[in-house]
Amino acid sequence: MILFIVILILIAFILVDVFTTKVSLYDKLWTDNVFAGKNKNYGAYYLRSLGGKHVMRGTLISVILFSVGLGAPIIAKYLGNFADGMKDKVTEVTTLEAPPPIDKTEPPPPPPEAPPPPPLKSTVKFVAPEIVKDEEVKDEPPPTVEELKDVDVGKKTEEGDPGGVDNSLIDEGPAVIEETPQIFTIVEQMPEFPGGEESLIKFIQSNFRYPAMERENNIQGTVYLTFVVRPDGEIADIKVMRGVAGGPNLEKEAIRLVKAMPKWKAGKQNGKQVSVQFNLPVKCQLKG
Repeated sequence: MILFIVILILIAFILVDVFTTKVSLYDKLWTDNVFAGKNKNYGAYYLRSLGGKHVMRGTLISVILFSVGLGAPIIAKYLGNFADGMKDKVTEVTTLEAPPPIDKTEPPPPPPEAPPPPPLKSTVKFVAPEIVKDEEVKDEPPPTVEELKDVDVGKKTEEGDPGGVDNSLIDEGPAVIEETPQIFTIVEQMPEFPGGEESLIKFIQSNFRYPAMERENNIQGTVYLTFVVRPDGEIADIKVMRGVAGGPNLEKEAIRLVKAMPKWKAGKQNGKQVSVQFNLPVKCQLKG
């Protein structure tokens, strides 16, 4: 209350000073009298003409700052009381009743029953094609498209629910993957042609048939082959590493020759027969 009274007194003092003075220092008339007959385009006249506004504005700002300074303790006290009231509301704790004691003699509830397995669709036996001898072929034709319209393919024919679950969606555990036998390049005992290296050279010389086109064009050279000798001595995966330029038939003849070889003596690693990759150069040379 005292603060408002002080503010009103200051405002009244300013108004009395403005309206009771015959020639107010804040009036523009005072500035015109001072600069009568002088150059008013000079900056001093412009600054003096704005002096009254600046004085009034400064006075009001001073009054406001003075009022805030006097009212600061009152505002701080009010905010402190408000904060204490909010703190009291937050710290209020509702007393809860203690839960009832647990009866240890009561038996535990039974476990939930497992859901029944979903119904399965009907299946029709489908045998994968297999190459066998004619006398071992079973006369069992595969199912037709019409038979497979509402059923699934399976290992045997079974009755099921038409709206059941697809057998292929049932998880039967991880699939068993057959590992490919390891192919060695160097072993303790390398594979060998029956009879040794001399027998191998004699076999190549006696069985190699020189192609007619390469013979007529006098094309000669060495065909480098690579193949795998299996644990049973059979030869597989024959490939040409480097042939003879202009003589494709020489490569074909070298491959034919290797396919015609008898079983080799298999290579061994740790006393066990293993698959070994073997490189063989076949020299193709015309006799003079």
